[in-house]
Amino acid sequence: MNRVLVTGGAGFLGSHLCAELIKSPDNHVTALDDLSTGRMENLFPLTASSRFTFMKWDVRKPFDQPVDQIYNAACPASPRAYQLSPTSTTKTCVMGMLNTLELAKKYSAKVLQFSTSEVYGNPLLHPQKEDYFGNVSPIGIRSCYDESKRCAESLCFDYAREFGVKVKIIRIFNTYGPRMDLADGRVISNFVTQALQNKPITIHGDGSQTRSFCYVDDMIQGILNMMNKTEDSFQGPVNLGNPEEITVLELARKIKEKTGSSSELVYLPLPGDDPVQRRPDISLAKEKLAWRPETSLEDGLDKTIRYFKRILSL
Repeated sequence: MNRVLVTGGAGFLGSHLCAELIKSPDNHVTALDDLSTGRMENLFPLTASSRFTFMKWDVRKPFDQPVDQIYNAACPASPRAYQLSPTSTTKTCVMGMLNTLELAKKYSAKVLQFSTSEVYGNPLLHPQKEDYFGNVSPIGIRSCYDESKRCAESLCFDYAREFGVKVKIIRIFNTYGPRMDLADGRVISNFVTQALQNKPITIHGDGSQTRSFCYVDDMIQGILNMMNKTEDSFQGPVNLGNPEEITVLELARKIKEKTGSSSELVYLPLPGDDPVQRRPDISLAKEKLAWRPETSLEDGLDKTIRYFKRILSL
C-alpha cells in the first residue's frame, strides 16, 4: 500500500487531490489540515473509504506517521487569507516545510512542494520561465506569502543536497473551479459571486492587468504527473498553469455575460504589490510531464458558475 500524506488536504486544491488519489486502490490517503482555511465538507465524500484518514493538525508543529509520498499544500493561498496574519502565513510555509522535510527524511519519502507563481513577484520577464529569479518585494504586503514560498523552495533543495531527500517543486499559477471559497477574495470567486447576486463587480485598478487561469482538474493531473511520471532526479521547479492570458476587465465582462447578471462594473484602487502580468511558460511541463491544460476557460467557467449557483442557493 502506498502511504500518501496531503498537508492542507481540506483546502481547495488539497481536497481535489485527495479525491483523485483515493481512486487508486493502491493508495491510503491521509489529509492533514488545521481547518483554518480548509473545510471539512470538502472531504465528506471521502470519509466512507477505509483507505482515507483525516487528521486535524497544524503543520507548524512536528508530526509523525509512516509515509511514502507527501504533497505539501498547507498554506492559505488567497491574498485576503494570507494577509490576515502575515506572521502565521510565514510560519506555516517555512515551519510547515521544515516539518514536512523532516518527516520525509525519517521515512525516505518523496515530497512534492506546492509552490506558486507568486515567487516571480511582479515579473519583468513575460511569460515567466522557471529560470527567472523574479521581482519580489521582501517588505511588501504580499511578501509574507511570496518570500516564505521562496524560502520553502530553498529548504527543499537544501534537504535534497544535504540529506538526500527526494523533492519535487511545482509553481502553481491561478487555479479555479468547484470548492473555491466564495469569500476567498480571488478574482474569479469574487466576480462570479458578485455577478450571481447582481452586486457590483469590483475591479481593482483599470482592469488591464492580466492573469492566466487553469481549471482545477487540469492542475491536479499536472501535480500527479510531476509526482509519479518523472524520474526522482527531476526536481523542478516546474510551472503549472494555463498560458492563455486574459485581462481582468475581459474576465469580468465574460462572467457577467455568462451569468446574465445586471451587475455594474465598479473600479477600486489597485492593491499594493499586485502583479501587472502573470502568464506561465509551460514548455518544461510539456517536455518533462507530458502535460498541458485541456479545459478551456469557457468550459471551466461554466462548471464553476454552476457550482457557485448551487452553493449560493443553499
